Parts: sequence; C-alpha cells; structure tokens
Amino acid sequence: MATLVVTPPLLPCPRPFPASRSAGPAHRLLARPPRAGRPRLRDPSPAPAPPTPVEQSADEAHDYPPLRLLDPPQEEDPYPDEMEAADPDFYRIGYARMMRAYGIEFLEGPDGMGVYASRDVEPLRRARVIMEIPLELMLTITKKHPWMFFPDIIPLGHPIFDVIESTNPETDWDLRLACLLLYAFDVQGNFWQLYSDFLPSGDECTSLLLAPKEDLMELEDQDLSSEMLKLQKRAVDFWQKHWHKAIPLKLKRLAPDHERFLWALSIVQSRSFNMKLRMGAFMQDANILAPYADMLNHSPDANCFLHWRFKDRMLEVMIKAGHAVKKGDEMTINYMSGINSMLMQRYGFSSPTNPWELINFSSPAKIHLDSFLSVFNIAGLHDELCHNAALTSGESNFVDGGVVAAARTLPTWSDGDLPAIPSVERKSAQALQEELRKMSESFSTTIQQDEQILDTDEPIRKTREIAIKYRLHRKLLLRKIIDSLEIYQDRILF
Repeated sequence: MATLVVTPPLLPCPRPFPASRSAGPAHRLLARPPRAGRPRLRDPSPAPAPPTPVEQSADEAHDYPPLRLLDPPQEEDPYPDEMEAADPDFYRIGYARMMRAYGIEFLEGPDGMGVYASRDVEPLRRARVIMEIPLELMLTITKKHPWMFFPDIIPLGHPIFDVIESTNPETDWDLRLACLLLYAFDVQGNFWQLYSDFLPSGDECTSLLLAPKEDLMELEDQDLSSEMLKLQKRAVDFWQKHWHKAIPLKLKRLAPDHERFLWALSIVQSRSFNMKLRMGAFMQDANILAPYADMLNHSPDANCFLHWRFKDRMLEVMIKAGHAVKKGDEMTINYMSGINSMLMQRYGFSSPTNPWELINFSSPAKIHLDSFLSVFNIAGLHDELCHNAALTSGESNFVDGGVVAAARTLPTWSDGDLPAIPSVERKSAQALQEELRKMSESFSTTIQQDEQILDTDEPIRKTREIAIKYRLHRKLLLRKIIDSLEIYQDRILF
C-alpha cells in the first residue's frame, strides 16, 4: 500500500540583497530609521518596497539614513510658552549654555547696564522665571567660619586662603569676597576671566571707595565723607599688610597695587548680595557674586526678586506675582531699605524719590499724621507706607517716593479720634517749611547750578558726578517736602 506523503507549502523566496563590493559580515538594512529616544518594544513590520523598474547599483542600494538609536532625545520646547529666550551677543563667551534668560535683553540705560523686558508680560498669580544662573558660574563664600566656597576653586595650600583666614569673621565679609574675586581672575579658563570684560573699569565705577578726597568734599555731608575715608584707609591697610615685597609671585600678581584691590572691593560691595543657600541638608548663609543678575538695578518698588532653587543649585530671577510688565520696562530688584547715605556708601548711587530718606528736624512744630496721609492718599503702617494711586485724579502725578519719605520724616502727632485744627496745622506747616528752606540755603550751590554742572559737555570723573548728584538729590527732596506742605495747607480745610 502506498504511503501518502504531504509536502509543505512553498513559501515565496525573498529577493536577495545586491552583492557588495567587499565580502564581509551581513548587515541589517532598515527601510526607515526608528524614532530617536527610547525604542518601542514592538515596531510594525516595514512595508515591502515597490519594485524598481531600473536595477540600482551597489552604492545606491546601501545609501540608507544613519541609525539614530543612540541619539539623545530632542526637546520639543526647551523654553516656556509664554517667554522667549534672550540671546544677547555679549554673553556668548563660552558659558552661555549654562545660563538661561527668558523674555529679557541687556541694554545700556541711563544708570549704566540694565535688564529690560523684550515683550509684554501679563500679571499672573504665580512668580515667573526670567533668568537662571547655575552655581558653577557664581562666586560664593559663607559668612561664618570655617569658610566654605561654592564652587571650591582655591587649591589646597594656596596663600590666598591664608589671607582670607586672617580677616575678621564679623566685619570683613567684603575683604574675603574681594580676595576670592581677584583669585578667580587669575585662574586660567575661569568664567570670571571672561566676564571681567563686562564689569566697569576703575574710571567707570561709581563707588566712593575710588573717590579722591576732593570728590568726597563735593558730597557736602561730613559724616558720609569721613566714613568713606575710613573705609578707604581700611582697604589700603589690608593690602599693605598682605601684599608686601616678600610674598610669592602667585599672590602678588593678584593685586600688584592698592588701586587694583580697591577696585575689586568696590565691585564686591556694589554687586554682591547675601542669601541663604541650601546645600543638601545644610543651610549656608553666604555672600554671593552672581553674573548677569548683578546687572539688575535697584528700585524700592521692584518688580523682580531672587530665589534659590536648591534641587539643581540654580539662582532664579523671578517676576513678582501680580506684576504686569510692558516691553521696554526695566527689571529691578530691591537692594535694601535705607537712606541715601547708606546707598551711597555701599552701592555708589542715590535717589531723589527714596521713600526711606530721613531729615532731622529741630523745630518743635508737628502736623497731624492722619490728615497728612489722607491728603495724599497714603496708607499703611510706618514701615509699610504706600500711595494708593487708584484714589488719585489722573491729571496729578505729584505723589512719589519723596512724598512718602515726607510722611515718614516729618514731625507728626496723632491722638486717637482727636481731629486736627486747621489754623494750628497751617502754623506748624509754615514753621517746618521755614526750617527746610534754611537747610536748602546751607548748601554751597543751588539746584540750577548743580544741574548745569551735570549737563556740561566737559569731562567729569564718575565719582565727582555721583557726589554732585547726591547733594542735588538731597535738595530736590527738601523742595519736594516744602511743596507737599504747601498742598497740605491748601487742603487741610477740606
């Protein structure tokens, strides 16, 4: 009996690949490359290629796109939707990839370099990031002993550490940070070697540490000028103590003369800030020099603030929640709440509308506090006074920081619900006006003469210019308080 033999069905034979020129191991050819990033577990089988009417050569057959399995995943949108990245030419100096800026630009303004908005920003209920600066670009040193540096750029055994160790832990924070800055300028390949090109030179710096004695006399403030002379002597004595002839060359070249050390100290005082940094499980109170963020100017009504993001050690500059910013507006932070003499001593500038400015009166005359505040629509406690612009008529913009300073510095009285007597209030206001006029006449120059000196085309030293501005701002504030007392007398009857 014959045995039935079942033959398997014939499968179509796949078309062989064209032979290559050189013999070698077989390569897997893909019809299309897979997506970059994490490969999928099951990819659909590639569609069969349509038959080609013309036979291809061996070179054309191997002309496939490269395999992209090992390529890094591409970010679809590295920046937030609501902001666009700023890309100024001057920070393309090698480390720009580590610093990010959103919706801002760095421009030369009336007060030097500043940060300005490049687009409108609508107010939000949360703060918004406009700048990110990593720890690697900053210079930081802790305020308490033992000194810790982030990043730690000083090698073990370098003599600059002995200089830092010799400082007073309570008062010499600026001397320590100045030494660290000078050392960063000397480290080959350090970021601050490149960023120093954007720092003001000795002729451009407005710090009074660099002012000669004749420029300090232009202040016409004996207390401030004597204090600056003491600070200059302190810095020069520190330099002479540690930069003598017998020191090693690697230390001497950091500050070959005392002018170089005074310049570094002025940069530290005018551009550094203090912040608590979280490093792992520890909180470090540190003095910080942060590039790009040091271009933010001061305003008592600032629209930005600084924030430390500890998870990746990043300093953030953020717009305050609820603040609307228009294109071209300057982005500012609040350095400190102090009088103009404190701002001049530390940062080298003053303002005629500083709401914290104080004037010492000797007259026993006093005005009613609540009546004065209500006339100018000022509300709040003594340390939190602010002007309610919504209650002010649109044709008047008289009220500014100078009027708020007047509310803080004028001698006032308040006795519960006891109202003010208009006739008594007018006499008190006139007595205070007379004392303010005598203060204005005590200056050697008038407001018009100071403005003429500043508007002249003749070259003038920066330190002399800022000293003249300081006394001019003082006189402008006195005139503002006199005018506010005049308005107060007119409206006290109502």
